[in-house]
Amino acid sequence: MAVVGATDRAGSYGDATLVNLAALGFAGPVWGVHPVREEVHGRPCVPSLDDLPEAVDAVVVAIPAAGVPDVVRAAGRRGCGSVVVFAAGFAEAGGELLQADLASAAAAAGVPVLGPNCDGLVAFHSRAALWGDALVPRPAGRIALLSQSGNVAVNALALGRGLRFHTVASVGNQAVLDAATLLEALVEEDDIGSVALFLESDGDGARLSAALARAAERDVGVAVLKVGTSAAGAAAAASHTGSLAGDQRVFRALVEEAGAAWADDVHDLLELAKALAVPRRVRPADGGLAILTCSGGDSGLAADEASRLGLSLPRLSPATAERLAPLLPPAATVANPLDYTAMIWGERERLAAIVRAVADDPAVDQLLMFYDEPAGMDDGLRESWDAVRDGLADGAVDAAAPGLVASTLPELLQDRSATAYLERGVPAVAGLRTALACAAALRRAPGDPERLRAIAAAAADGAGGAGAWLAEADAKALLREAGVAVPAGRVARDADDAVAVARSLGGPVAIKGSSPALQHKSDAGALALGVAGDDAVRAAYVRVAAAVPGAAVLVEAMAAPGVELVVAARRDAVVPALVVGLGGVWTELLDDVAIVPLPATPGRIEAALRSLRGAGLLTGARATAPVDLAAVAALAAAAGELLVRERLSLLELNPVIASPAGAVAVDAVARR
Repeated sequence: MAVVGATDRAGSYGDATLVNLAALGFAGPVWGVHPVREEVHGRPCVPSLDDLPEAVDAVVVAIPAAGVPDVVRAAGRRGCGSVVVFAAGFAEAGGELLQADLASAAAAAGVPVLGPNCDGLVAFHSRAALWGDALVPRPAGRIALLSQSGNVAVNALALGRGLRFHTVASVGNQAVLDAATLLEALVEEDDIGSVALFLESDGDGARLSAALARAAERDVGVAVLKVGTSAAGAAAAASHTGSLAGDQRVFRALVEEAGAAWADDVHDLLELAKALAVPRRVRPADGGLAILTCSGGDSGLAADEASRLGLSLPRLSPATAERLAPLLPPAATVANPLDYTAMIWGERERLAAIVRAVADDPAVDQLLMFYDEPAGMDDGLRESWDAVRDGLADGAVDAAAPGLVASTLPELLQDRSATAYLERGVPAVAGLRTALACAAALRRAPGDPERLRAIAAAAADGAGGAGAWLAEADAKALLREAGVAVPAGRVARDADDAVAVARSLGGPVAIKGSSPALQHKSDAGALALGVAGDDAVRAAYVRVAAAVPGAAVLVEAMAAPGVELVVAARRDAVVPALVVGLGGVWTELLDDVAIVPLPATPGRIEAALRSLRGAGLLTGARATAPVDLAAVAALAAAAGELLVRERLSLLELNPVIASPAGAVAVDAVARR
């Protein structure tokens, strides 16, 4: 390695890097780069990268931003393998041109660059600390952390609780290397069990989807925390879709498609990654969760949280109750959660037998055991706590159902005991609520690599950006060609022609303005519904035509009554996605939609519709007639295919009228 800006000035990045390399025990040669110093911290120095006696694998750049592009060019000339840039002052602070120069230098030199505006990278397995901030040396583990926040990475490295990292990377501005590229590389490592992603921006959706596909193939767990909700983008600003499916919700839908875990905060992110990193001998499948504790209060809290997460707590069978009877004290009651009470505290073999008995229950396929350990206990107290810890572990390691252990409060999981559990293949989680989230994550089915690659292909073949809006008449022409049902009708040339169209349709009609500049017809007064009779049709035509001068006037048959839905497809988030849910004028108020990354089959869409809070309106609740869900799903799938095939940026159908007889898209908004 070479450290450009090597110094022994305390508190500087150059000093911290050299100190961290020594603390971690990096065995390879390290050179400092300094214009006048001959050595720093015992490391030999050269005036520039051109003066290095050999090309190095990694160059750490710890100098101000202005000089960084030239250092990258020098690294390329010398044949160095990679560059880490700590300096801020690039695009995050108005230095877009400087960052573009850095990226251009890296591309010309063929050198991968991490940063700028980052804390670097720590590879514990090779004891390589390209790291300019605080670092606590620890043994290597199976977790990788990729973070856009340097502070999140620094704090994670300081934690105990059994957290053991393989690699930690602070990706900063991602001028050259982004988190998805690093994820794609890390999942190929044989000794990585999980990757935690802390993200502040979407990044390249195609590359991310492909990396998630590879993670699924390699059985590498992924946990994601994405902060901030960005604006849905100008392409969706004139439609309902932007508020219904903001970028954050589309991103989460992709994460869930990948079988990855969505974290609510940094604590959950790290604990999820820790649980996912433990090799699993079996994945929970058809049964439910059993909870074991020595506290009635913990039982109630855990049961409530399990219910909130939709985790089933099955009743233990009579055979299990009979087996537990001689093991439990008289004060205990066989139930799930099982409170075995503190009366048998410290009885290692008895606790192990209780764990095995519960795990053998045919309705149980996953165990959660609570174990709290105060810090700073004397040896006498610790002996009984260790017996409980080891008893739970003894039962869990050979139990029929996979288990995890958790403290009820995060502070009550000590590093020593967490490590002991993890070394025996039992995940150890800090905190009751987080433990239930980990139990749920461990139950998730893995992502489908083939589907994730299809999503990646759709994202890679995206439109160049939001283009021109289409008039409704033109949008509906595209829909008809795609096999999407729309009301019969056409554009009328004048009022007399509108009457002729209405007569041919036979019944009340809708009269609407149709223009690329018109997305909200009712707001503009360019909509008349249920118009019947020649005089009324003429009057409505005149009124609508006057509301938006230059707009065409569309005359269509009124759709039969039914349930109003919104079906929309958009590609301005991380990947193209379909939005389906309850629609019409109540769209934003109800906010009851499901997000499905594209492409999407009718079967997948129908499952999404059934997941809505208001699904009963579609399936015949309260003695109503069920709508033709298959027709709705087919219509939505065709809309999604149309967006991808025609490379549209937005297609919104609101409302789609669903009834027992089928589904029809009454209104359409589209943008190239």
